[in-house]
Amino acid sequence: MQLLQKFKRGSSKRTKSKGHANYAYTTARVRAMKSKILPKETYPRLMNMSIDEITRFIEESEYKEDVDELARQYEGADLIEHALNRNLAVTFTKLLTISEGDVNFLVGEKLKQYDIWNIKTILRGKYCNASTEEILDALVAAGRFSYTYLSDLAAKATYEEIISELANTEYYSILKNYDGTNLSDIENQLDIIYYAGLFEVVGESKSKDRKLFARFIRMGIDMKNLTTLFRLKKSGITDPDMMGLMVEGGLKLKLKDIERLMPLSFADFISELEKNPYWDVISDVVSPDMVSLIDVESRLKKHRLKSAASFSHVYPISIVPIMDYMLTKKNEINNLRIIVRGKAANLDDEVIKEQLVI
Repeated sequence: MQLLQKFKRGSSKRTKSKGHANYAYTTARVRAMKSKILPKETYPRLMNMSIDEITRFIEESEYKEDVDELARQYEGADLIEHALNRNLAVTFTKLLTISEGDVNFLVGEKLKQYDIWNIKTILRGKYCNASTEEILDALVAAGRFSYTYLSDLAAKATYEEIISELANTEYYSILKNYDGTNLSDIENQLDIIYYAGLFEVVGESKSKDRKLFARFIRMGIDMKNLTTLFRLKKSGITDPDMMGLMVEGGLKLKLKDIERLMPLSFADFISELEKNPYWDVISDVVSPDMVSLIDVESRLKKHRLKSAASFSHVYPISIVPIMDYMLTKKNEINNLRIIVRGKAANLDDEVIKEQLVI
């Protein structure tokens, strides 16, 4: 049984949306939002700043309200970290507010990744005996679940209580199998059910926007699967059972291709990748004796960003510019977080720079 089919919910309700999708209005708003993304020239400047200077800098940008709101509770790197999380949640919630009809529906389905992220975070927190405050600090309420709802979940004493509260959600069919020890398997299955839901939304629709949405998602799956493959191969893992970590539905990298690569050693894996459609993206940073995967993962992320931007120019009045903005915004947040965390840990500037995706 195919992985996506395994979690198919079989309800046509997911494929329907209400109202007219005014793409012209929504994409115009999104273009205005994207114009405020930090230019790449900003990052070298940030690298020369202290954490306090970075705080003052972002307080003069789109992050002002977030910094001001949290300045009484946090300071230094913690303040920036929480401000970034808040800004991401507010920004993506705004996308739902300014959109309607099919675009609102598709954006909402994409943002369910944050609902899953938060469920994982809460369960991981309970598993590690983290405090409620520590769990709340890691949440990003950018999906359909409100911060209040997530806070209530995080305050539960046991994982059983948490799962019981989620009984009426689409994730319960997976969560009910959690026994307190198999968290990794549950997290993987939540990822699979997320992508299954996205493909169910697309379904057999002949709508141009749903097809564009599907293409965007499928390329993301390729990047995710290829990154996972690299990590497995670099760790010397050749176990066919690791296919359970792969997500079905990629654009150019099919499961049959991954199955062929899975048993190979790292050197043989690299050799076979020369036939892969994404080889040109990573060829100059890949070798059998490479020490780190940072450059490979950075190249794949950059390719994803460039492809989304290019695709967005081809289809300017569609779902694509919105997906492109979401990807670009998330990357900005990640870059800022990398710089601040690196400085807080006193990492060498070169170490920080090589992790940035610009």
